[in-house]
Amino acid sequence: MKTTSCLLMLLFVCAAGAQIADSPDESVAGIPVNYTEAKVGAYTLPDVLKLADGRPVRDAATWFEKRRPQIVRLFEENQYGRCPGRPADMSFDVFDKGGPAFGGKATRRQVTIHFSKDPAGPSMDLLIYLPAGAGKPAPLLLNLGFGANNTMVNDPNVKVGTMWDRKQNKRVPMTRGFGGMNVLPFLEKGFGFATFNYGDVDPDAPGAVAYGVRKLYLKEGQTEPAPDEWGSIAAWAWGISRAIDYFETDKDVDAKRVAITGISRLGKTVLWAGAHDTRVAMVIASCSGEGGAALSHRNYGETIKHLAAPTRYPYQFCANYGKWADNVAEFPVDAHMLIALIAPRPVLLQTGYTDKWSDPYGEFLAAVAAEPVYELLGKQGLGTTTMPPAGEPILHTIGFFMHAGGHGAAPADWPVFLQFMQMHLQP
Repeated sequence: MKTTSCLLMLLFVCAAGAQIADSPDESVAGIPVNYTEAKVGAYTLPDVLKLADGRPVRDAATWFEKRRPQIVRLFEENQYGRCPGRPADMSFDVFDKGGPAFGGKATRRQVTIHFSKDPAGPSMDLLIYLPAGAGKPAPLLLNLGFGANNTMVNDPNVKVGTMWDRKQNKRVPMTRGFGGMNVLPFLEKGFGFATFNYGDVDPDAPGAVAYGVRKLYLKEGQTEPAPDEWGSIAAWAWGISRAIDYFETDKDVDAKRVAITGISRLGKTVLWAGAHDTRVAMVIASCSGEGGAALSHRNYGETIKHLAAPTRYPYQFCANYGKWADNVAEFPVDAHMLIALIAPRPVLLQTGYTDKWSDPYGEFLAAVAAEPVYELLGKQGLGTTTMPPAGEPILHTIGFFMHAGGHGAAPADWPVFLQFMQMHLQP
């Protein structure tokens, strides 16, 4: 097993050298942004395989019984916030039980998940496609979408969903959006495909707690969650767990083989969902960057200070996260620990060569630093300390893939996602 001592990690990081071409520095929200590798400076990562009392973790039992719960609590208290479990009054309304789709190649299912007894209360619409005539429960890819389900796929029979309108402070019908998701390649390989709109669960806006699921859990007198309680990312991840709750009731879905994927802030979300909910079988995170797979102790691109700035995204994290903005060296967790929480399950980090804001090299370094936990559990990490060039994926239990472009997942990336699923979740 590889050592994870802070000293050796520090030496490795300093010696690794630049992997992305330097760019002129800039400023975002009045906060400097570094894009020069030589100015990253030295840093020390928290030791993922050292217990809180300083003892080393040498076996799987100690990892699962002691160290892993410690790390989960640290992330809850310092980054994402604590969240509740399954709602006692949750219900599933399967209003489309099996309509044909895509020329008969798929069976469509649509479900409204109500989070409380109140039918007018917070809920989310889940859209599912399963291979026609599968004959047995199908593994699937669950996509966390930026838009209503009807805008994500080319299917006129999908219910028109809503989006959060910040100006009106209410949900309005959404008829135009991202769209263009090509579901058929997954269906043809025996995988199902599902998606839901993150905005159904919690609005992606500051000061909107009263309009999402988090309002159901506010204590008397509270208008905002406590400093260590869930931000929006934890709420969106909680929605993923509620989708898995439904899958466990659907005889046509193999709920033990559900991969999840999301882009940007939703890449952060799927990483936390996979770390927190061990029922997730695989995580595919696209350009998750700071607050996701990129190392926070490394001063490059976006930083905690940028995320926590009042004019940007403090509501996406617990309030405690902001206290590390000017004290990153003392931040008790980092992205390598987040990735390690997913072990021994497969995780693929996809990024873009020109997406320097998201720090592709920082994501790669986090994957390298998570490898000792995967090895401890008998799985294969990246197996290299040299970041591969754009277009050359590494697809072990930890996967890394950088395309030649910028932020997000390009159409050419999805075949790599499918290949990774076939390797580890083959129907």
